Parts: sequence; structure tokens; C-alpha cells
Amino acid sequence: QVQLAESGGGLVQPGGSLRLSCAASGRIPSDVAMAWYRQAPGKQRELVASITNLGTTNYAESVKGRFTISGDNARNTAALQMNSLKPEDTAVYYCNLFGAGMNLWGQGILVTVSS
Repeated sequence: QVQLAESGGGLVQPGGSLRLSCAASGRIPSDVAMAWYRQAPGKQRELVASITNLGTTNYAESVKGRFTISGDNARNTAALQMNSLKPEDTAVYYCNLFGAGMNLWGQGILVTVSS
């Protein structure tokens, strides 16, 4: 059974940086992609960034130039480097693994951007 575990959230001041990590355990096909979503209070869950097994990335307009998603197929991990954080980036961030008939979610990790 595949499971996802997120780490790296917390409290950061505006303009600061955080790095989120997601580790997938279990039997994972090679042709899957990983993504990060977020959900702010009172708002719908939205896609932040995604990366395919071939390294193709996609970003929400609101984070382009500030966030970078990376993946390590050999270790089944994905990371989200978040720079120049803004208060509006405050949300619960979720790791997602999809493809090859799978669509799995992590438990979510809180990121708070506040002075």
C-alpha cells in the first residue's frame, strides 16, 4: 500500500522561505506524477505545482517565479521550495501522487506566513 508523508511546514515571516518534502512509500509505478495542492481557510483546494516522471513541471500563476517543485524518481520523493512567501500563501499544503490508476493524498501540512 502506497502512503505519502509530508514534512517541512511551519511558521515563517513574509519574504521568508520554506521547503516542503513528500516521501512516498510502498510499491510505486514508474509512470506517476506528483503535485502539491493547498487549501486556505474558506477556500477550495487548488493546484500549486506538479511534476511528471519525465521532469515536466507546471505551476499556478500565483506562485510562478517564487516556488520550485522537484522530484527524485529513484527515492520517490518530491519537494516544494517556497521563496518570497506572502501571507496569502498561508494554507494547508497537500502532496498528491497520481497516474497509473493511482490518486493518493498526504495528510496535509500547515504553512503559515505571518509577521
